[in-house]
Amino acid sequence: MRYKTQGILLSIVCATSLFGAEAQLGSIDVEGTVDTEVVQDIHGDEIKSADLAEALFKQSPSVSIVRRSGIANDIIVRGQKKDNINVTIDGAKIYGACPNRMDPPISHVLTNNVDYVQIDEGPFDVEDFGVLSADVKIKTLKPEKRFHGDLNLGFGSWNYKKAALMLSGGIDTVRFLLSTSAEQGGQYEDGDGNTFVQQIDNYIADNLNGNMMHDKKLKGNAFLPQYQNMDAFTKKTLLAKLFWDITDTQQLRLSYTANRSDDVLYPSTPMDALYDDSDIYNIEYTAKDLGTYSKQLDLQLYRSKVDHPMSNQYRKASNMMVMKNWLTTQTDGAKLKNRFDVQNHEITLGIDYSLRNWDGAYYGKNDVYKGISIPDVDTKNIGFFAEDRIHFDKTEVKLGLRYDDTSVKPGLGDLRSNDYNALNGNLFVTYHLDDQTKIYGGVGRSSRVPDARELYFRKKGKAIGTDDLKMVTNTEFDLGMETVIGNGIVKGKVFYSDLGDFIFYNANKMQNRFENMDASIYGFELSGSYLFSDILYADAGIAYQRGRKDHPLSGQNGTNMPEIEPLKFTASVNYGTEEDFMLRAEMVAAAGWNDYDAENGEQELPGYAVFNVKASKHLTKNFEITLGVDNLFDKTYAVSNTYEDLTLVSGGGPVMLMNEPGRYIYTNLRYKF
Repeated sequence: MRYKTQGILLSIVCATSLFGAEAQLGSIDVEGTVDTEVVQDIHGDEIKSADLAEALFKQSPSVSIVRRSGIANDIIVRGQKKDNINVTIDGAKIYGACPNRMDPPISHVLTNNVDYVQIDEGPFDVEDFGVLSADVKIKTLKPEKRFHGDLNLGFGSWNYKKAALMLSGGIDTVRFLLSTSAEQGGQYEDGDGNTFVQQIDNYIADNLNGNMMHDKKLKGNAFLPQYQNMDAFTKKTLLAKLFWDITDTQQLRLSYTANRSDDVLYPSTPMDALYDDSDIYNIEYTAKDLGTYSKQLDLQLYRSKVDHPMSNQYRKASNMMVMKNWLTTQTDGAKLKNRFDVQNHEITLGIDYSLRNWDGAYYGKNDVYKGISIPDVDTKNIGFFAEDRIHFDKTEVKLGLRYDDTSVKPGLGDLRSNDYNALNGNLFVTYHLDDQTKIYGGVGRSSRVPDARELYFRKKGKAIGTDDLKMVTNTEFDLGMETVIGNGIVKGKVFYSDLGDFIFYNANKMQNRFENMDASIYGFELSGSYLFSDILYADAGIAYQRGRKDHPLSGQNGTNMPEIEPLKFTASVNYGTEEDFMLRAEMVAAAGWNDYDAENGEQELPGYAVFNVKASKHLTKNFEITLGVDNLFDKTYAVSNTYEDLTLVSGGGPVMLMNEPGRYIYTNLRYKF
C-alpha cells in the first residue's frame, strides 16, 4: 500500500509539472507561505530567558515543550520530536551531543540573538535533509549599516540575572554585528513552592517500598547536601557577523556563534550537564543575475560542534560510583542551489551535503575509561533537490523532489553499517477564491534515517540501540483555508500523516529497545487575530493531534502514540503601541492527557490553564522598562509527559514528572542607542 502511495504522488508531481509548462504568468503573485508559521521579533519580545523552546511553546499552539530543566528544553511539533524535526540556524544544521536530549538543537541559540523563527509544518521542504514533521528555520539578527546598539539587563524570580549587549553598524559595502550575553538562574519553584531538589526528594519519599536495594538506588538520585542550593544553570553566548557586498550582485556573509553552558541541572534525570559548549561557523555566498538560467546562486559552508559531558557527581549515587558520559558531535555541511525563472516557473535546483560524527564514552572516577556509549558514528548524506513554483492567474503550484543517499557507519568494526536511499516529493497548491480568501492543500512524502543513538547506543554494556532499523517515512495530506474578515484574519488547517516504520522505544525489552512500527497522526489547527482599533488587538490559536500505532509493539498491548499533546489553546490581548506603552495578557491552556503510552512510561496528566501578563513602557525615546508575571495564579502543573525513550528518574512506579515553574516575576531594562 505504501509503495502505491509513493507512485501516485510522483505521478501527480510529474503530470502537474508538464501541464504548468504551457501556462502563462498570471496577474496575481501568489504567496507560497500559507503552509508556514512565522514567530517574529523574538529578540524584542522574549526577554524572560534565553530558552527559545519556551518562547515558541507560549506563542504557537502547534508547538509543545519537553521540560527538562530551567533552560535547554526540547520541542515537539505535530506529535513528533528529535530527528523528526529538522532544525537549522541561519541554514546551518546542528545536532545535540547528548543521547538523553539535554542539549537539543534548538537550545544552541538564545532568544536575544534570534530575529524570527519560521516553522514549515509537514513534509513540504526538499532543501533540507530529514524533514519529517516540520522544518524549523531559526534566523538570527542581521547587521545593518546604521550604527546602533541594544543593552539589556534582566532580573527575575529565583535569582535570575541576565546582561546582553548588541552592536551593529558599517558602511555601504561592509556591515558587522556583535552580540554577547551572560545569564544565570537558580532552581525554579513549582506552584507548590518546591525547588528541583525538593521535587526529587518528594518523588523519592513517595516511592520508597522498604526494599533495601531498591531504596538505596532510588535515594542515589537525590542531590548531595553541598549541591542542594546550587544554581540551575549558567550560560554565556557570542554571535559575530560580517556582511560584505563585494559588488552590487555579490554578497559574502560570515558568522560565528558560541554557546557556553555550565552546571545545568536536570532534576528528573539521574545525571546533570557539567558543561555544554557549542560552536557554529557559517559562510554564505550569494551571486545574483548571472544569466538567463541563474537569477540567484547560493553557496553555504558550515561546521557545528558540541562538547557535552554529563555526570552524576552532584548526586548521592556518586558516593558509590562516579559515572560520566562524555559525548561530542560535529557536523560539516555544504549546500549549493541555483534559482532561475522560465516563463511562469520559478525553479530551484540544488545539492545538499552533510557529514555528522557522533562519539561518546563512559568514564568513572578520575576519568577512568569504562566503555562506549556512542561508537564514533559517521552519518554521511548527499541529497539532490529540485523545486518548481508555477504561477497561474489565481493559483500557485509548488512541486518538489529530493533524492537522498545516506550511509551510517560506526567506528567499531564488529557493528553493522547501514545504507539508506530515498526518493521523496511533494505537491502543494494555493488558490485565491478572491482578494480575501485562499484555500490550499498538498500531499507530500519525506523520510529520515535512524540516528546513532537509535542504532548503536550502549548503556551498562547493553545494546540499547537496534542496528537494523529501517528508514522512517511520512506520507502526509494537508488541507487549509485563510480568509480576511473585516479587521481580522482566520486560518484553519487539517492534516493526516501516514508514518511508515516510525521508530518507537519499547520499554519491555532489555536490549535493542528501538523498534519500527507503522503509525498515523491526524489533527487540526485553527488560529486568528483581530484588530479592534489602532491600540487594541487580540489573537488566538488552537491545535489538536491524535496518534496511533498500527499494531502494538513487541510484547505490548497498547497502540497510543507517545508525546501526542492533547488539545492546546493559546490566546492573548494586546493594548497600546510599541513606541509608548504596551500591555499584553495571555493564556496558555491544554486538556488533560487521556490517551497516552502507559506501557512506555507515560502517565495521565490533568489539564491546565496558565495566565501571563507583561507591560512595557518607554520612559524616554531610547530607554524602555518591562515588567511581567508568568503563571500569575501560581498553578502547579506539568506540560511534558514521561516517555521512557529518555532516561528519567524511576522508582518502580510512575516515572518522575517534572513540574513547570510557578509564579515568575521578572523585569527587563532596555537601552537602545
